[in-house]
Amino acid sequence: MKRLLFIPLLICCLVLYGQNSDVEKAEQIKANDAYVTGDGFGETMDEASSNAIKNLLSKISVGLRSSLDVKTTEVNNNGDIDMERVINDVVSTYTQGTLRNTDEICIATEPEFHVLRYIKRTEIQQIFTERIERVKDYVRGAVAAEKKGRVDNALRYYYWAYNLLKSVESPSTVKFEYEGVQRFLINWIPEQMREIMGKLKMDVASYNQENGEMELLVTYDENPVTSLDFSYFDGAQWSTPTSAKDGIAQIDMRPNVKASNIQVKYEYAYQKQARQDAELEMVMNIFNGFPLPQANSNIKLGSKGEIKKANKQLEEVIKQEAKAENTDKVAGFNIYMPLVEKVVAAIKGKDYGSVRELFTPEGYQMFDKLVHYGNATLIGNASYSFYNVLDKVVCRSIPMKFTFRNNHRTFVEDVTLTFNTDLKIEAIAFGLDQAAKNDIFNKAVGKWNDNVRMVVATFLENYKTAFALKRLDYIESIFDDNAVIITGSYVKTVNNPREKNKYLDNKNVKYNKHSKESYLKNLEQSFRSNQFINIRFTDNDISKMGVGGELYGIQIHQDYYSSSYSDTGYLFLMVDMNDPKSPIIKVRTWQPERDPNVNAQFDRGHKFYGLFYGGNF
Repeated sequence: MKRLLFIPLLICCLVLYGQNSDVEKAEQIKANDAYVTGDGFGETMDEASSNAIKNLLSKISVGLRSSLDVKTTEVNNNGDIDMERVINDVVSTYTQGTLRNTDEICIATEPEFHVLRYIKRTEIQQIFTERIERVKDYVRGAVAAEKKGRVDNALRYYYWAYNLLKSVESPSTVKFEYEGVQRFLINWIPEQMREIMGKLKMDVASYNQENGEMELLVTYDENPVTSLDFSYFDGAQWSTPTSAKDGIAQIDMRPNVKASNIQVKYEYAYQKQARQDAELEMVMNIFNGFPLPQANSNIKLGSKGEIKKANKQLEEVIKQEAKAENTDKVAGFNIYMPLVEKVVAAIKGKDYGSVRELFTPEGYQMFDKLVHYGNATLIGNASYSFYNVLDKVVCRSIPMKFTFRNNHRTFVEDVTLTFNTDLKIEAIAFGLDQAAKNDIFNKAVGKWNDNVRMVVATFLENYKTAFALKRLDYIESIFDDNAVIITGSYVKTVNNPREKNKYLDNKNVKYNKHSKESYLKNLEQSFRSNQFINIRFTDNDISKMGVGGELYGIQIHQDYYSSSYSDTGYLFLMVDMNDPKSPIIKVRTWQPERDPNVNAQFDRGHKFYGLFYGGNF
């Protein structure tokens, strides 16, 4: 009997010792000024832990109230400002980031749960430092986007950076080095946004008063803008968000109403895309922006001579859109031109069935989806170029506009056609923007074989178009059965398989890892629930892998729009092109922003800092 009683007695002693040890440790931490602590009580462990975090936050708020420089004029409110609440709200935004890494001790479980949450004071300072670095990351992205004429991204990143900047301890002291000069961001960011908007110009290139269609030449710093989002007043109401791509835009005014001076608003806040980042969204809900009268502009209907001049410039822009440098042009393209013109006439006359015989069955299915992808209309007078891609021919390109009025979106795309050896159109795709094409067609000239650039560009165009046209069968065909697929999160490198579990459990990394089957299942559900999906590849960096033959790592910045959701982030694809007719994706990852836990060995301003890219393999 004594032996039987000894074991439970020992366990009881160990439990009591453990509880006493935790209580003792908690008291030591509370007495240590190096920590900030918060106690929480509740009927459950989760409730007590949540209350402990609230208590911890209130103490941090008290400590930061004097150091946070928040101006009442910049707070988003209805005239009733409670600065204590504002400070608490600002501090609460950090719970979306590093503050989640607080440690906890369960002090008691009876008669109720008692939890202590604590964090080192040095960690609190670090989370402010990290937010400042996030601000600078957005500014770097804005600077890079502006250089390529991607005004939408430049304005968005500057505006997001400014909002995050307002939530750091001393916004007015934060500097950023630009062109060798240290700039105070609190003033420099608004100056940059105003300067960008001041360089934007919209000229009417054609106007059909009867149906209200107006074609625009959109320039930034006297060059065709790569991408821009805006809305306009059509004579009765403000339009849905409308895109300009590579200098081309089309708007719809009220029919039979003379429009001479059209009001325009440039988009820059991107509230919907900010929702993907709870931390950013919370900050944007706290603060106002700043006055941007330059975001409001006008399109003036010029004289006939001015319209004719703009139209000629627009035709030249469309002609440049069709070009692909350093690739193999088709010599005898005259056999393809009549076929393309028949397709264009069918689109213009909405007589789609009349050109069915020009397509393969799969090609016509894509064509049918294309012309019913929103309200599809042609823009300008297309200029075509024809290029060899292996044994096929690609025609570039047909500028088109797609409108989704019920879902508040209008896109401009240049459509490409791929002919097979029987002169049938077997594929249709949305072309990359001019900056992205330049990145590819001028890449590794003299080093890559002649077909690679066109194969890579065609693959990326087919990939993004497959989402727009909801081609689940095509997406299934281009993914390896054992592909590594990570969606909706940060990515952290795992070079050593033995570290895999450690990576998956890392609480700093939020992710969804999928098998090919589960990824396709989720994608099918997304296709069913959205009226439209549109993907923009706003930047890319392509490198040939050191092993595997024709194996390429493609790092892309991606803007994703759908009828129910939008986001922006970094897409990485590892694509096996050893069979260039059938590229296969081996790895597909996505992360919403640069993650300091990934490739921190690079300088913060390096293009691969914080990104999963080809060098990880």
